[in-house]
Amino acid sequence: MRNLIPSWVRVPIVFFIIFGAVEYFIDSGEKPAFVEFPSVLLFLFLVLLILIAIEAIISALENVMLHKLDEAGKARFLANKEKPYQFTWLKNAYKKLLKQKPLEEEHEIVLDHNYDGIKELDNSLPPWWLYGFYVTIIFAAVYLLRYHVFDGAGQFDELETELADARVALEEYKKTAKNLVDVNTVEQLTDASDLSAGKTIFETNCVACHMSDGGGGIGPNLTDKHWIMGGDIKSIFETVSEGGRSGKGMIAWKQQLKPIEIAQVASYVLTFQGTTPANPKDPEGDLWEAENKETQVNPVQ
Repeated sequence: MRNLIPSWVRVPIVFFIIFGAVEYFIDSGEKPAFVEFPSVLLFLFLVLLILIAIEAIISALENVMLHKLDEAGKARFLANKEKPYQFTWLKNAYKKLLKQKPLEEEHEIVLDHNYDGIKELDNSLPPWWLYGFYVTIIFAAVYLLRYHVFDGAGQFDELETELADARVALEEYKKTAKNLVDVNTVEQLTDASDLSAGKTIFETNCVACHMSDGGGGIGPNLTDKHWIMGGDIKSIFETVSEGGRSGKGMIAWKQQLKPIEIAQVASYVLTFQGTTPANPKDPEGDLWEAENKETQVNPVQ
């Protein structure tokens, strides 16, 4: 077998098999194990040196043995080394799978048919074909019982199950993926970092119409309890995202701001409630209380 595969091929193959096993069994996260753990890199380097040393030692031993042989022995050794490897087991397995009669025994299976000198042999079916046919029969019987007798889950049932699992996984993911927030899933943010980000967005984009203290200017007063289109977090989120009243409300910010940024600025707007601005604008819209949220038809400021 060594004569079949040269050492310059054999060493890399064995090394990469060991390398693959190391990467498979050592948990190193997203980085390769030899990068995450220097000791693994040292181990792989030593393995490579050992493989090269083994090949060198075997080659040296062969040379020593060759020089100790007589001329006839040397000739036999070199001839055997240069002789190509014979896959006898593969040839024997191939013959068994075909189950052919040897050429010298074909006269035993010649049929009486004769077509212009062309004779027909009564060969047996090849075992590989026959066994494959038996396997299909067994598979068909199992399939019939599984899906038509015992009503096993079919492809459509499996699809529905996978879709249901995917919906559950998506909802769980949405809970932790802030950028996937929408008007149906948004909740008021209270973390200082979120409110600070919301304040920055507000001061950059909103003070021109609402003033820095929320007292209102072109836009409505954000400090009182009156809201034109609703004053809960979902309503404010929708207003910022989709815009205010057609023709006279503010623009839709969904193209300029990410969903999480809209949630942050909407949560910051709610912090103006109960504060006293320097020049408050007169109330606009309906009085908004938490309990009448369900009765508002289309809430949002």
